[in-house]
Amino acid sequence: MIETDIIIIGAGPVGLFTIFEAGLLKLKCHLIDSLPQPGGQCSEIYPKKPIYDIPGFPTIMAGELIDNLMKQAAPFKPGFTLGEAAMTIEKTEEDQFIVTTIRGTKHKAPIVMVAGGLGVFEPRKPPIPSLTAFEDKGVEYIIKDPEFYRGKRCVIAGGGDSALDWSIFLAEKKIAKEVVLVHRSSSFRGHLDSVQRVIDMAGKGEIKLITEAEVTGINGNGKVDSVTITHQKDGEMIQETDHFIPLFGLKPSLGPIADWGFEIEKNAIVVDTLDYSTNIPGIYAIGDVNTYTNKLKLILCGFHEGTMAVQSAFARIHPDKKNILKYTTVNGITGF
Repeated sequence: MIETDIIIIGAGPVGLFTIFEAGLLKLKCHLIDSLPQPGGQCSEIYPKKPIYDIPGFPTIMAGELIDNLMKQAAPFKPGFTLGEAAMTIEKTEEDQFIVTTIRGTKHKAPIVMVAGGLGVFEPRKPPIPSLTAFEDKGVEYIIKDPEFYRGKRCVIAGGGDSALDWSIFLAEKKIAKEVVLVHRSSSFRGHLDSVQRVIDMAGKGEIKLITEAEVTGINGNGKVDSVTITHQKDGEMIQETDHFIPLFGLKPSLGPIADWGFEIEKNAIVVDTLDYSTNIPGIYAIGDVNTYTNKLKLILCGFHEGTMAVQSAFARIHPDKKNILKYTTVNGITGF
């Protein structure tokens, strides 16, 4: 039995920053994650993707952000159970929670914080014949390392931020030999700035932009060598390529956590914005896994939610102690 003050389910950026905030209040944390390494999506899906909305960093790679958060948390000596999904939770007579993983590892604490991000997810796949036959043979749904595409021809499909950002990155950094962005509409769902950058780069010939069209076929003998693009007006065309990357987002699911008795709304856990507590006293939900009026799914917001949840958790663990806010600029950082 692993015992701690706070069990954090999810070792993404929000969970990692919560270690720091808890550590300032002398609360120990143990994190559980189904992935084999800390970082969540930032490590597993897009470690080389730039992030632009972290305060103090005009731009930072997702993987670098995780490295920094790990360094920030290190003085407080957090524990980790990695590569094991949290499966069940039970309440003891002593007002403690026991969380058991898929491998039977048990964790005990008076406080649980669910920081599972989008939860369990899988890519949204376009309905293209033989698509799955070319997976890992030129078809990828996630860009983990852009260097994998160095000197290659890439066709990206999608109209959201991921498709726009990666098209810009691969072309602007001159990583890919050719970048073709295909979108079924003439309007995009991504940030207006990114849309304008793609349009400007297309005007300069840095990106080949094909709108009002869809990739409808994949061609090759054991490996992708071209795709068939069907245009709404011009009909079919063949585009030679080394990689086809459909970026239509992820289908999230809460997984086993959905059966723990939380109030769920649109695949997210409803919380009280006073302290981001759930309908189960002693359990909080922070980051993308929660929902409330005017919720924004931003890492920055998750940092705030984790901070407020920790303050509430301290009061629950130590009802007789008064927590006086101390600024780190004055008191510095000390581990256990």
